Amino acid sequence: MKKIISLLSVILVITASLAACQTEETTASPDTTAQIASAAATEAPASTTAATQAQAATTAASQTGTTLTQSAEVITTANVTSNGAIDASDLFSNRDLRQTADLSEAVYYDLSSGSDITITAEGVYVISGSAENASVIVDAGDNDKVQLVLNGVTITNGSTPAIYVKNADKVFVTTVENTVSSLTVSGTFTADGTTNTDAVIFAKDDIVLNGLGTLNISSTDNGISGKDDIKITGGTINITCTADAIEANESIAVADGNITINTDKDGLHAENDEDNTTGTIYICGGTFNITAGSDGIQGTTVVQIDGGSITTNSSEGIEATYVQINGGTVDITASDDGINGSRKSNAYNVTVEINGGDITVNMGQGDTDGIDSNGNFYINGGTVSVNANSPFDYDGEGQLNGGTVYVNGSKVTELTNQMMGGGMGGPGGMNGGMGGMNGGMMGGHGGF
Repeated sequence: MKKIISLLSVILVITASLAACQTEETTASPDTTAQIASAAATEAPASTTAATQAQAATTAASQTGTTLTQSAEVITTANVTSNGAIDASDLFSNRDLRQTADLSEAVYYDLSSGSDITITAEGVYVISGSAENASVIVDAGDNDKVQLVLNGVTITNGSTPAIYVKNADKVFVTTVENTVSSLTVSGTFTADGTTNTDAVIFAKDDIVLNGLGTLNISSTDNGISGKDDIKITGGTINITCTADAIEANESIAVADGNITINTDKDGLHAENDEDNTTGTIYICGGTFNITAGSDGIQGTTVVQIDGGSITTNSSEGIEATYVQINGGTVDITASDDGINGSRKSNAYNVTVEINGGDITVNMGQGDTDGIDSNGNFYINGGTVSVNANSPFDYDGEGQLNGGTVYVNGSKVTELTNQMMGGGMGGPGGMNGGMGGMNGGMMGGHGGF
């Protein structure tokens, strides 16, 4: 009997030990998992070890945020031209125009209040969640391209940008289809050392906004500010701000997108205080609805419109040293000048030139001009309709070489001039491209 009891005791001990082993395997801690992975890596060849460690790092980072399913590729077509004041043939790269991100090696982050996300290397980063007083900061290498994929984020800050690009070659801000991202700065912006970070999205380097989702921006100062080039190729962007909605030192270029702006200052503004040969705005697509306290669109050197649909209600509609409209639909309601060519740069002769498109200018009462050029004025094509007490005012020569022109509802075949002593401008012999001395300033900026 004692032998039987001893045998049963041994069986019970073995059974308990097996059960304990099974429990330990089922509830292995992350530390244990990491140790196993480390051991496996130690036994692997050097090349395999590097690949495994890189994959493990990506996987670990991915588990910290909300993941996404890869979307089908969507690419916008940019209807650019090469024979305008701006040679736009190489302005947009294929990646600029791609509205969906390649998520195969994406890193995922969820926002947390009071905590910044700092990105220091090239790659695709998916940002999700909501937070207060948190910034997404890009401080990468000079040759690094960083893509921020906004997966329905909400950031509300008191004094700092929601997205701050300190350093990179180029940063893409891409909105995910069927999502709405909202970025707000509600207080007074504080400087970052000597850098006046005065916009909800503030970039010291090139930035591209694209995607298939919606991006709402609310600011007590500027909406989007870029110290180099800003490109928009897709997405829905709504900006409410007190200063410039979209401003760049070098250039603004738009290929597509639905952009609604409500601002106390300028809708689009391109200007470099230290170099008046830059500051161009190029539009070949997209839909704009701009309500602005000052200018709807203002560039230092050239504003060129090749396509798109633009509706602006502002003090002045479009202003630059050289305004060239080659296509698209432009509907301006203004209380000062509808289209204004004024001396802001020495790189171009002051010119307003219309070669195509459908342009409507409705002016308020008083001393206002529908189209005002402090230099030359040419209509070579398109349909132009001006409703104003003073439809045209030009200081240089004026030529009506083609197109269809209506003044206060009546078709005209020659240009009247509000400028005293200017006389009338009849049909002329010159056609197109007469304002530029340094054409193609923006060409060649579209590198991958």
